[in-house]
Amino acid sequence: MTAASECRRVRGGLPAEVTSFVGRRHETAEIKRLLSASRLVTLTGVGGVGKSRLALRVASEVRRAFPGGAWLVELAPLGNGELVPQAVAETLEVQDYSSRSPMEVLLEHLAGRQALIVLDNCEHLLHECAVLADTLLRSLPDLRILATSRQPLGIASEQIMDVAPLSFSTGPADSPAQGDAVQLFAERASAVVPGFEVTPANRETVLAICRRLDGLPLAIELATVRLRALSVEQVLDRLDDRFRLLTAGSPAALPRQRTLRALIDWSHDLCTEQERLLWQHASVFSGGLDLEAAEEVCFGEGIARDEVLDLVTGLVEKSILVREEHTGGVRYRLLETIRQYGGERLADSGQETALRRRHRDHYRTLAAEAYAKLFGPSQVALLARLQREHPNLRAALEWSFNEPGEAERGLAMAADLIFHWITARHAGEGRRWLERGLALVPGPSPIRARALWCQGWLAIVQSDLAPAARMLEESRAVAESLGLASDLAYATLFSGMIAMSRGDADTAAASFEEAFHAHRALEDPAGQALALIRLAMANSLRGDAAAAIAAAEEGLLVCDSHGEGWHRAYAMMALGVEVWRQGDRRRATETEKDSLRFNRTVDDMFGVGLNMEVLSWVAVQEGDHERAAVLMGILDCVWRAVGAPLCGYRPLMKYHVEYRARTIEAMGEAAFRAAAQRGTRLPYDEAVLYALEGDVPEQEAPAPAGEAGPRGRLGPLTRRESEIAQLVARGMSNKDIAATLVISQRTAEGHIEHILDKLGFNSRTQIAAWVSERGQGAAS
Repeated sequence: MTAASECRRVRGGLPAEVTSFVGRRHETAEIKRLLSASRLVTLTGVGGVGKSRLALRVASEVRRAFPGGAWLVELAPLGNGELVPQAVAETLEVQDYSSRSPMEVLLEHLAGRQALIVLDNCEHLLHECAVLADTLLRSLPDLRILATSRQPLGIASEQIMDVAPLSFSTGPADSPAQGDAVQLFAERASAVVPGFEVTPANRETVLAICRRLDGLPLAIELATVRLRALSVEQVLDRLDDRFRLLTAGSPAALPRQRTLRALIDWSHDLCTEQERLLWQHASVFSGGLDLEAAEEVCFGEGIARDEVLDLVTGLVEKSILVREEHTGGVRYRLLETIRQYGGERLADSGQETALRRRHRDHYRTLAAEAYAKLFGPSQVALLARLQREHPNLRAALEWSFNEPGEAERGLAMAADLIFHWITARHAGEGRRWLERGLALVPGPSPIRARALWCQGWLAIVQSDLAPAARMLEESRAVAESLGLASDLAYATLFSGMIAMSRGDADTAAASFEEAFHAHRALEDPAGQALALIRLAMANSLRGDAAAAIAAAEEGLLVCDSHGEGWHRAYAMMALGVEVWRQGDRRRATETEKDSLRFNRTVDDMFGVGLNMEVLSWVAVQEGDHERAAVLMGILDCVWRAVGAPLCGYRPLMKYHVEYRARTIEAMGEAAFRAAAQRGTRLPYDEAVLYALEGDVPEQEAPAPAGEAGPRGRLGPLTRRESEIAQLVARGMSNKDIAATLVISQRTAEGHIEHILDKLGFNSRTQIAAWVSERGQGAAS
C-alpha cells in the first residue's frame, strides 16, 4: 500500500464538494458545539432540507480534530438492515477475511482511534443504525458519530438538531442580506445560465419561487435546472404542478434525489399505513394545526380518535410534521411541498370531500364559539386563537363557497368572525367573504340580515359610507319582515355610526339611544357596550359633557360586570376624549394609556391610533411639542397601515388637523419634520411603549468603523431588540418575554422574527449562540 493511499484511508473518506456550500453558518457552529459536548449528534429534518450536505460540511471542517479519520457512510442505497455494520466496514476500507462478525471487526479496527463517522440517511434502517451507534459508542470512548435521519435514533445521550429550510430576507437585491434561499438560487442558476444574477427586476419572482418551495435546497436546485429552457417567471407560473416541473436532477444523484416526487415518495414509504393516512388527512389544514384540530378532523377511514396523538408523534419524529412552539401551545405544520403531496394522495383516495367538510365544521364551530364568548374574560385568548388559525379560517370559507349546498354555512361563519375581521386588521378581507356569501345566499333569511349589518360595519371601518348605508337599510328591512329584534338593533346602531361620520351628532345620538335600549331589553351586553361607547362620542360632539361621561361610565360598568376588555378599552378612549375636552389632561392621559395597554395586547392598531391621537393633543396643550411631533409621526404610520384615518370617528379629524398645525407653528416645519421622522422610524412595539412611557426614543448608534453589524447586514440591534435577544438567550418563551417587557405575546413573537431576519438567522438557537459569543451586553 502506498503512503498516499494509506493517508487517504487513515484521514478518512469524505467526498469533495463539487458545488459551493451556501449559508448555514450558524447551524454549522451549533453542530460543532454539540459534537464537542456529545458523542452522538443526529441532524433531523424533512427530505431535501440539506441534512447530508450540512453534515458533510461540518465533518470536513472538523476532520483535523480526528486523527483517526472522518468517514461518510452513505446508507440510502442499502435495503437490508443487517448489512449496516458491513457497509460501515467497507467505507472504512477494513479488509478482514476471518469468520468474525463485521461489528467485531469494526470494534477492533476503531479501538484507540479518535475518529468521526457520519451515518447518512438512517431513517429507513433506524433500528439497525441505533444498535450500531449504541454498540460502537459504548465500546469506543474516542469515537464520535454524526447522523442524518428524518427521525432521531432514539438512544441515550443522543443530541438532536432539527435542520430548518433556508432562510429568506426582504433586503435589497444588491444586499448581502438576500437570505440563504435566494443566494442558493442565484449560485445554482448562474451555473445553468452563465451571467444570471438576482436583480431588482427579478428578485421578487426569485423570492416567490423560494417561498413556494419552502426554502428546501433540493427543490430550489431542481428549479434552477429548468432555467435552461424557462424564465424565472415561467418557473414560478408552473410551480402549482411542481412535481412534474421538478424532475431534472443530476444523474449522479441518488435516484430519490433526482425528482422532488421521488424524494417525498421515499418519506412516504418510511411511514406506516396509518401515518400515511394521517399525512393525507392533515393536508386539508392550511398554516398549521394543533392536536385538538387533528383529533377532530383527522380521525376516520382507518384512524381512531385515540390513535391520533401517537400518529402525530410518529410524523413529527419522521420530520413530516414540523413541531412549533406558540404562545397558545404546540402546533404542527406541513411544509407546503409536503402538504401538496399529501393533498394529491387524499384526492386519489376519494375521501377529500369528507375531510374538507370536517375541517370546515371544526372551524365553523370555533368561529361560533368565539362570537358567543367574545364579550367576556376569554376574549384575548379567543382573538389570539382566531389569528393563529386565520389560514384555516380562509380555507374553510373557500371550501364552503365552492362546494354546492354549503354557502349558507360559510356565510354564517363569515358573520361569526366579525370581531376577528375588525381587530386583526382584516376588515377588507372580511367584507369580501361576506359579499361573496351574500351573493350565494340571496333570499331574505336570518343569516342574511346578520351578514348585512356585519358587512355594513366593516364598510364603515373602511370609511365607505354609501355602500354601508345600503347594506344596513337592507338588513333593517329583512329584520323587520322576519321579526329579528337583535339584527334590527344592530342595524340601528351602525346607522347611527354613519350619521356620526357625516357630522350629524343629533341623529347619531338618537340611533345609539334606541339601539342601547333594544340591546338592554334583549340582554345583549356586547350590543349595549357598543351603543354606549358611540353614544358617549356623539354626546361629546354635541357638547353635552355630562351625558357623554355618563354613557362612557355606564359602558365601563357593562364591560366590567362581564370581565370584558376590548369594548372597555374603547369606552375608556371615549371617556378620555371628553375629559380632555373638559380640560382634565391628567385624567385624559390616564384613561387613554389604560385603553392603549389593552389595545396593544390584542394588536388593535385602530384602537392604538385613537389613543395616540388624544395623547398627542394632550402633549400639545402641555407645550411638549417634541413629544407631540414624535407621536404624530407614529400616527402617520398607524393610519397608513389602517388605511382610513379615524374611520368611524371622523368628527375627531378636526382635532387631528388643528393640533398638527399648532405643533408645526410652534416648532417650525424643519424641526417638526425631524421629530416626526423619529416617530415613523420606531418599530411598532417601541412606538407604543414610547406613547405609554413618555421617554424620548433612543437613536440607533452607528456601527463602529469596520463593523457593519452581524453578517454585514442591517446594523446593530436597537435597545429593545437587544433586551429581547438576551431573554431569548436565557431560554425564555414568548409568553415570559412578553410578561417581562410588558408587551403582547404577539409583539414578542414578531420582534423575535424581526431579529432573526435582521441577523440572517432562522432559529432562536442561533440568537442564543450569537449573544453567547459576544457576552450578554454586547448585543446592543
